[in-house]
Amino acid sequence: MVTIQNLSFSYKARPVFSGLSMELSEGSVYGLLGKNGAGKTTLLKIIAGLLSPKSGSISTLGEIPTKRTPKMLGEVFFLPEEFDLPRMSITEYAKYYGVFYPNFSQKDLDRYLENLEVEANQNLHTMSFGQKKKAMIAFALACNTKLLIMDEPTNGLDIPSKSCFRRVIASIAEQDRTIIISTHQVRDLDQLIDAVVILDESSILLNASVGEITSKLCFTHLSPEEDAIYAEQTIHGRWGVKVNSEALDSPMDMEILFNATTANRAAIKEIFKR
Repeated sequence: MVTIQNLSFSYKARPVFSGLSMELSEGSVYGLLGKNGAGKTTLLKIIAGLLSPKSGSISTLGEIPTKRTPKMLGEVFFLPEEFDLPRMSITEYAKYYGVFYPNFSQKDLDRYLENLEVEANQNLHTMSFGQKKKAMIAFALACNTKLLIMDEPTNGLDIPSKSCFRRVIASIAEQDRTIIISTHQVRDLDQLIDAVVILDESSILLNASVGEITSKLCFTHLSPEEDAIYAEQTIHGRWGVKVNSEALDSPMDMEILFNATTANRAAIKEIFKR
């Protein structure tokens, strides 16, 4: 689906990536995590062909993304964190822009708009930021592309809308398509993703499926003296992550995972080295 090898990229004199390599498989929902400035948005734009790497290679759906061929563009949808929208309804917007996506479905759009509680005939320009975001999420999903890239899709959504977003994404997660979701709101992705990619210091620190993560790590309450890869004190006691030496079954905590990965890089790299 997406293959990157020894990729380098910089903004003028500021390097972002150097020798970055990763592979994303078909039919998975990826959560892309990283601190501010780690290069998440830049990586998404490179995958979509909106930015060109300085060196190295990248393949998106078997094609060089910067060539921006009609075939590839019809199967890739990139939803940025912020956007400008024309003075028209989402129904009118779909009429003009849906034609660029061979698998666009008006029926699907109507269903997603209903699920996300968006008025189909309201002028996009008069909507709140959260409603605009939901309208564009609905359109992105209705395009039914093989690759859907979403940069901070839950930013600006209230709690009920975030719940609707998770339900909608879960409803298509079993389909033969790949979704990459970049977010700082890690709790919004719990129970939703198949794999986690963590960017740190301009490199891929972790790229693993949820199954692999929970087989190698145990997310649990810890005794005061218990060794852990990472731990933090909460009002409910000491909570953290340790090596899953006893093959215990524990649900992944994305916030704890991210903190553990960035706080103890060497340990995580050793545990997940191929």
